[in-house]
Amino acid sequence: MLNTTNEPLMLTVPLTLEAHQIAQQFHQQHCSQKAKQVYLNTLAVYAVKTSLKCLGIQTNWQASDSWNPIMQTLENTADLLIKDIGKLECRPVLPNAASCHIPAEVWSDRIGYVAVELNQALTEAKLLGFLPSVNTEEILLTQLISLEHLLDHLNSSRQPIQISQWLQNIFDVGWQTVDTLFDSSPTELAFNFRNYTQIATHLSEPSDLKITRGKRLTLGRRYDDEQVILVMDLTPTQSSELDISVGIYPTNGQSYLPKNLQLMILDDTGETVMQAEARSTKQIQLQFSGEAGECFKVRVALADISMTETFII
Repeated sequence: MLNTTNEPLMLTVPLTLEAHQIAQQFHQQHCSQKAKQVYLNTLAVYAVKTSLKCLGIQTNWQASDSWNPIMQTLENTADLLIKDIGKLECRPVLPNAASCHIPAEVWSDRIGYVAVELNQALTEAKLLGFLPSVNTEEILLTQLISLEHLLDHLNSSRQPIQISQWLQNIFDVGWQTVDTLFDSSPTELAFNFRNYTQIATHLSEPSDLKITRGKRLTLGRRYDDEQVILVMDLTPTQSSELDISVGIYPTNGQSYLPKNLQLMILDDTGETVMQAEARSTKQIQLQFSGEAGECFKVRVALADISMTETFII
């Protein structure tokens, strides 16, 4: 199981038999010092992969250089490919070390670097923190950013969603029809939401081009944490602009949004241009317009957890 500590946040992962079997498989394909390096790198990548899986983040280790014996020989690599985002470098740290070694060959083509401390018996790994970029081979552990900011960093690194493609019925993974999302938990809220979409569609001009899609967000580090549904409405206008409505709704049978939950719209520079916060609130909606080529971000935040999606019109 995944365990957390408080100040600063760290994640501890058991290094299972599966982890050592994979590491041993790669170890046998190399000689001497390289074999040891590959073994430790593999355990570090396994720990990060396991942690991200618990956080609902999809990875593809088999498509990473650290899974390729040839690349293991050519480089000191411990990368993990994160779906639709990029490569996260997972560097092993020995017990009682004061710094993390990051070889120069992995300073580029990475979206971040995670330091992973392996205990003496190699039975567990602790994710100590991360950095978005590096330019030196030795990083003091005191320089690391707390893992509580890692999810937001990964979301901000994600490739922008081209919402103009939604008007051509081309949708990104995870964005579903609202009926699919709300019918999984039939409540009075779902009924009210369907009434709202019917009224909004009736008033939209032209109504037959209105597109509505939603996405379930987990605001925490476990699957049983707070969940909400983010809904995007797109309506082309007679001009070159696109009318956009961003809404946030409770789920799991809840009638109200989590208290102090924030919904923000950011411009392409990262500045917040619209913002709303839930009190005893059933839903939040923010509306604005944009032109083709414009970029904006939608951020949902609760306490120290935030998720950001980047869009291009």
